[in-house]
Amino acid sequence: MPKAIRVHEYGGPEAMSYEDVPTAEPGPGQLRVRQTAIGVNFIDVYFRKGAYKAASLPFTLGKEGAGEVAAIGEGVTGFKVGERVAYAGAVGTYAEEVIVEASGTVHVPDGVSDETAAAMMLKGLTAQYLLRRTYRVQKGDTILFHAAAGGVGLIATQWAKHLGATVIGTVGSQEKAELARAHGCDHVILYRDEDFAARVKEITKGQGVPVVYDGVGKATFPASLDCLRPFGVFASFGSSSGPIDAFDIGILAQKGSLFATRPTLFTHIATRELLDANAAELFDVVKSGAVKIPIHSRARLADAAQVHRDLEGRNTTGSTVMIP
Repeated sequence: MPKAIRVHEYGGPEAMSYEDVPTAEPGPGQLRVRQTAIGVNFIDVYFRKGAYKAASLPFTLGKEGAGEVAAIGEGVTGFKVGERVAYAGAVGTYAEEVIVEASGTVHVPDGVSDETAAAMMLKGLTAQYLLRRTYRVQKGDTILFHAAAGGVGLIATQWAKHLGATVIGTVGSQEKAELARAHGCDHVILYRDEDFAARVKEITKGQGVPVVYDGVGKATFPASLDCLRPFGVFASFGSSSGPIDAFDIGILAQKGSLFATRPTLFTHIATRELLDANAAELFDVVKSGAVKIPIHSRARLADAAQVHRDLEGRNTTGSTVMIP
């Protein structure tokens, strides 16, 4: 029987159990994939804790992975057994085998390894919609990206630099600052030691930036708004430090007719056409070498609890991949 990480009750890392699960057969429109690499994301922590609710308990964690097609369900076209595939919006990928919707699955092109695909699908597609759809970064822009040494940050900062932007990044340690600089950040702010809003105004000579990309949440709000120029965009796409409290929308007027948005990846890949187009753009920048996918940690699936401890303790940089 294949192994999987199961959560029987919401809680801490100890709530995850490594256990046998029955081999499932794909239903109509589905594929069974024998996974070779599993992506790890902070959204997995939200589901484990119960901040985001699973459909039912117990459940298997995970949204991202890559592997080989092992079986094909009724009505599926465009896929063959043995082909390499990857996915960012699956359910239950902390497993040796997973059932995925064919509509949410893409082929992994030659030149991209399974580990790279597993490490970049959710984070890379997030960077894609942030930079190309939420606020379309143009040559000459100066942008602010919080947690620039994180999984999304290291991809996004390289990509923004490739697009011709000047990139300001915030990080939590000197070690992470060096990593952020190596991946495209022109200016790095240690947000625990510095007033990042004041530094952004200094760097931009008082003008502010047109966009702030914020996956941190509580710890960086509302100061992120003070970094924006009039009509700027506050793009909140995560809350690793805790959720942003409800706020008076009038603050957006007071600080310069600002825009605030809370986009999600899953609305940006909701159709086959959107998924294929966005994934193709991601694969292209990776294959070209303009964006390198940093995998800084590898672990066994059986050690998922420790992986989560490191993730929550902010002891990770870049992407973490688990191997079944």
